[in-house]
Amino acid sequence: MKLHLTVHDAHPGRDSFRVVRPARPPAHAELLDDSWYLNAYLDREAALLMAGLWTLAASSTRTLVHLPLRTAGGRTPGDRALDLVLLHHSLRFAPAHWKRLRARPGPGRPRTVDLRPPEPQEDPDRTYPRHADDRDRFHQHIHAETLFLTGSAPLFRRAAALFRDVARSGPAHPRTSARHGHYCREVDCGIRFRGLHVQYADPAEFSPAAG
Repeated sequence: MKLHLTVHDAHPGRDSFRVVRPARPPAHAELLDDSWYLNAYLDREAALLMAGLWTLAASSTRTLVHLPLRTAGGRTPGDRALDLVLLHHSLRFAPAHWKRLRARPGPGRPRTVDLRPPEPQEDPDRTYPRHADDRDRFHQHIHAETLFLTGSAPLFRRAAALFRDVARSGPAHPRTSARHGHYCREVDCGIRFRGLHVQYADPAEFSPAAG
């Protein structure tokens, strides 16, 4: 899979950070914050992009992976829309610095990344033992209308498999399913944080502004 990105070298203070964004944000994608879940609604193309970005986050431990979603348009006007930032736990980036960094990202340069195919043994439904420091679950912060998810490389790879599954299985899922009328998966964030509910949405379900 090829990812077309824009790379920024940002200097919010004494430290410097590399920020990567999709060259073109997804047209049909939304991340919403409600009282029970964090809800992501994605069409097939957006789910594939998400899978690629989460795979990139697994291999780019010194990079902030930023997906702007607040301007993508939405299905449910009035809900709180969020952007998304993925980062490896070793980066130790403080979300409080994000608003200033986002406002002054520095000049961007184009880059294309060719991601390796997923490993056959990567199973998003497998149960994994928990580490003593809880790095096998995403840690969440919401700041400046942005959801920050911090985790380890294996965790990002397993989550990427969930998005690939949504892209593969969501479009063919019957809307009249006896259990529920949509196809979804959940990114488990443990007992301390809300899960990320990832739901396939047909492009026609989004507002005209999204397309």
